[in-house]
Amino acid sequence: MLDLDFSARIRALRATYADIAAVTDLPRLEQEIVELEQQAAAPDLWDDPAAAQKVTSGLSHRQAQVRKLRGVENRLDDLEVLIELAQEADDADSAQEAADELGALEKLVQDLEVQTMLSGEYDDRAAVVTIRSGAGGDDATDFAEILLRMYLRWAEQHGYSTKVLDTSYAEGAGIKSATFEVEAPYAFGTLSVEAGTHRLARISPFGSADKRQTSFAGVEVIPLLEEATEVDIPENDIRVDVFRSSGPGGQSVNTTDSAVRITHIPTGIVISMQNEKSQIQNRAAAMRLLQTRLLLLQKEQEAAKKKELAGSVTASWGDQIRSYFLYGQQLVKDLRTGHESSQPDAVFDGDLDGFIAAGIRWRSLSKND
Repeated sequence: MLDLDFSARIRALRATYADIAAVTDLPRLEQEIVELEQQAAAPDLWDDPAAAQKVTSGLSHRQAQVRKLRGVENRLDDLEVLIELAQEADDADSAQEAADELGALEKLVQDLEVQTMLSGEYDDRAAVVTIRSGAGGDDATDFAEILLRMYLRWAEQHGYSTKVLDTSYAEGAGIKSATFEVEAPYAFGTLSVEAGTHRLARISPFGSADKRQTSFAGVEVIPLLEEATEVDIPENDIRVDVFRSSGPGGQSVNTTDSAVRITHIPTGIVISMQNEKSQIQNRAAAMRLLQTRLLLLQKEQEAAKKKELAGSVTASWGDQIRSYFLYGQQLVKDLRTGHESSQPDAVFDGDLDGFIAAGIRWRSLSKND
């Protein structure tokens, strides 16, 4: 007879799931879905596209959250039935299926548990991520482009919608900077632990001496705020420059001056946008991001807690959070949590969940200390 005594692990899973469901407040979520469905059914919903987008996005996010939570509960029930059938039939294949499903559920519940730690003011918002190359010449601009691909691949693997808003290409390899949006539930709370300076050590592909080269790139993460439109920006406070969108190597992507750069004179904040084809669209998108940054800045000043808001994150080298070693011992190591991976290629291909989860747990524990 097969020994499938998974009872202790299943009890632990059910206990953790009960805690998650309580913190998430499933009845409240389901009531919010009913209310949003009523709003979404209104015949005049799309008379105000911005409001309609907020309703449909909120509905979709809550429905996905409830499906995931209810799905765990159903899968736990099915797993117990599968274990019982496997034991009765003495079926090794069913036993292996049960073991695999138990492992998958433990991973899923662990991810859900981490999400319950995202309780910050803006954690449930979409995220705007900016990557900037730092010291290191061509290696740094190449590293910045590697990080951009890494985050886009991570989002793609999770089915999250992304939109590159602006890219400034380097004269040699890679990019000077890039800004992109991630539209997903808790995107900001999840990705905010990636903010800081990333360090790459490798044998440079751009030098002839085969020497180790260290380069840096800064990652900034801010929430996308709908209410940012409440921030009033006088025309006299901004300078708007238009220029031609460009691609790698300086090649023209757009033959008109459609790209927009807005400088907020009082604060020195600069926003560039070239993703859209028209100057009007790029200006509107740049203004929205500028309003978001200014709203965050206001809240920072009012609360006197700059380090607690993503808008205060800069690409200063003192904020180094992670090192990527591509020579000798292949290793990626987070300097805050100690989490590491011996497979940097997988990490650069988007395998970030372990680092992100460790970062969220570390942040949660740090706040409680």
